[in-house]
Amino acid sequence: MPPSATLMLVEDSLDDYEAFSRSLKRNHIRNPLRWCRSGQEALDYLYREGAFASATGLEPPDLILLDLNLPGLDGRDLLGMIKGDAALRVIPVIILTTSADAADINTCYAMGANAFVQKPVHLDALTEAVGRMKAYWFDIAILPVQAALP
Repeated sequence: MPPSATLMLVEDSLDDYEAFSRSLKRNHIRNPLRWCRSGQEALDYLYREGAFASATGLEPPDLILLDLNLPGLDGRDLLGMIKGDAALRVIPVIILTTSADAADINTCYAMGANAFVQKPVHLDALTEAVGRMKAYWFDIAILPVQAALP
C-alpha cells in the first residue's frame, strides 16, 4: 500500500483507537488514519454530510477497519450500507471486533466483508495482528483505485 493510501478506523473506544495507532507505528505504517467514532460519523465522512459537508481535502479510504459494536448505527448496518452502494462497495472492509460469534462472522461475510479479525486484547498481540494485516493488505493484495467520494 502506498504511504498516501488512507485508512479509516471506525471504533468508538478511545483506548482501542490509541492501541491501534500504537500498533500502526510499531509496524512502521505511516498512512493517513481517519478515525470515526460511530457508524454515523463514518457514513457522514463517506458521503460528505453532517460535520464533513463543507470539509475540503477528504480522501476516500482505501481500507476500512470496522468495529461491529458501535453506538447508534452499528457496524453491521454500516457494512450493509457500504456494500450496498456501488460507489463504496469496492472499498475493502475488515471487521475488527471482539466478537468471535459464528453468526457475526457468517453475517459479515455474507454482507460482503473482506475479512473478519477478532480484536486481540493485549497490545503486543494487536501489534502482531496489525503486522500480519499489513503484510497481506499492504504488501500482497492490490487495493482498488479509489475515485472521489460520492
